[in-house]
Amino acid sequence: MRILKPAARSYKDAINALNSLQSNFASIEAMKKLGPNVNRNELSINEVHEYIRRLGYKTRDFDKLNIIHVTGTKGKGSTCAFTESILKQYKFNANDQNSNIKTNPINKLGLFTSPHLKTVRERIRINGNPINESKFTKYFFEVWDKLSSTSSSPDEFPSLQPCETVKPMYFKYLTILSFHVFLSEGVDTAIYEVGVGGTYDSTNIVQNPTVTGISSLGIDHTFMLGNTIDSITWNKTGIFKKNCPAVVSNQLEYPESLKIIEQRAKEIGVSSLDIVDEDLLPSSIKLGLAGKFQRQNASLAAKLASIHLSKLGVPQNELPDLESTDVDVLPDRFIEGLQNANWDGRCQIISNKPNFENIDWYIDGAHTLESIQVSSSWFKECMDDKLQSRNDLKILLFNQQSRENTKELLLKLYENIILKGVKFDHVIFTTNVTWSDGNYNSDLVSLNNSKELVDKLTVQKDLAQSWSELDQANNSDSRKHIFPNIETSVNFIKSLTNDVSDVNVFVCGSLHLVGGFLVVLDNERD
Repeated sequence: MRILKPAARSYKDAINALNSLQSNFASIEAMKKLGPNVNRNELSINEVHEYIRRLGYKTRDFDKLNIIHVTGTKGKGSTCAFTESILKQYKFNANDQNSNIKTNPINKLGLFTSPHLKTVRERIRINGNPINESKFTKYFFEVWDKLSSTSSSPDEFPSLQPCETVKPMYFKYLTILSFHVFLSEGVDTAIYEVGVGGTYDSTNIVQNPTVTGISSLGIDHTFMLGNTIDSITWNKTGIFKKNCPAVVSNQLEYPESLKIIEQRAKEIGVSSLDIVDEDLLPSSIKLGLAGKFQRQNASLAAKLASIHLSKLGVPQNELPDLESTDVDVLPDRFIEGLQNANWDGRCQIISNKPNFENIDWYIDGAHTLESIQVSSSWFKECMDDKLQSRNDLKILLFNQQSRENTKELLLKLYENIILKGVKFDHVIFTTNVTWSDGNYNSDLVSLNNSKELVDKLTVQKDLAQSWSELDQANNSDSRKHIFPNIETSVNFIKSLTNDVSDVNVFVCGSLHLVGGFLVVLDNERD
């Protein structure tokens, strides 16, 4: 790939270079066939350590970031969003006469998360905002050029040869880039969401986090983590560190995982292990993220934030007494943080959008059985709470392109919505292609799926057939539609609303679908 000279490089050049680092579909399929215990180099963090060395960093440099490290299967992103929102209330402001370094110990707050919805810059945030295009471009090519001009031992790292051309894969590169950005920008508190697993995840080069957290666990990424809750739990607990506190959500779906968590905490030597329930928080608090299940994530976030702030020197009287069983009041700043938390694409409702005034969009990225369970239950609750008119219309927009258990996900959604009394008039299956001309926004390009299957709409046809069989078995009659891209799907939905006063659309499935949908809804073309 041709890389332009520094003066001519643009944000688009950076995105094109980044997209070149994606695994293609064939390589992913080949790795899956090797099984979970083979080819550990793809999963290990040894290469990340080596790339960090070539950038001139040592892992102890990251201690300056005061990292909160979070993993899980379901809810880890929401937990990070709640945690970020709480910590924003403790950011130091030199212009605020009431602000002081003791009670506001954070100067710059970083968040590294994945995946992104509309732009890759969402993954690297400072003080709640994605870094801008110019900074992303600057730091992206600083890393790129440094890795192009340094080398690794051929004997120790044969997979990194030739060093001037071999670069980290997509997620590894963004992880490394985030460390470089945060250190360069003077971030002094950072929240890191694990990509996949924990033990072998690229983020797990962090040696001294202030606290680690695990949200709800479930079965996911089985070709990398194993297909049992035991192996998945073992992998997720790999972020635990000696002499570092750990906080874990109560595991309601898989309570047997708690025993493994406790064993691993003891083996690794964590300084403390707290299991938190949703009743850690007062029931009167209205959370910024919708869905009853978010109380569990908010409770985990509150505990993580409290431990972190205590380590930064915030006086105990400024922090919640979460050890008490009769807590009924939180500090105002915790309450504001929990109420103001925002996480697009997760149980998000958009209403009165220009050109779509009579449509309520219910949007949730859900890609595991556990997340489909809570997502579909959330939509069902929304419909139950809403006063329906006789002339209302309910529509499902769905895709899950790359999951091996896609039909199981669809069945879970059907059981939680259709079999519980809410009927879809139209069910739409689309690909994740953004626009009707067959193009993606450059930030949304994915090489991790079979282009042939996408072009032939193979997954979409299979899903429509599965839905038809479910309808037939349950005497239901939703109208099924298959479209090759998101823009066409959205335009079709709009065409259905001309004579209808109340339209409810459930956009569910892949976060890639959700991100592309939000781009189309806002008409944000490259």
